[in-house]
Amino acid sequence: APKETFWRVVRLHPSHQLQLDKGMGRSAYICTTANCLRAAQKKNRLGKALKATVPPDLYQILWERLSLTENGESD
Repeated sequence: APKETFWRVVRLHPSHQLQLDKGMGRSAYICTTANCLRAAQKKNRLGKALKATVPPDLYQILWERLSLTENGESD
């Protein structure tokens, strides 16, 4: 699937802070379905890919974004 269909999470260099969508640093992509997000959170897939601790509020933002896309809205 094209990268545009995924959400991008970035560990910024050199601060190691995590953010969504844009930035330079280590990146991980996650598909935009509840199953993908649930598995990523449960199995710490984003944390492993980014080699960083993913804060719960980042997952909360992703869940909110998912609910918006499921309701037909976009970012």
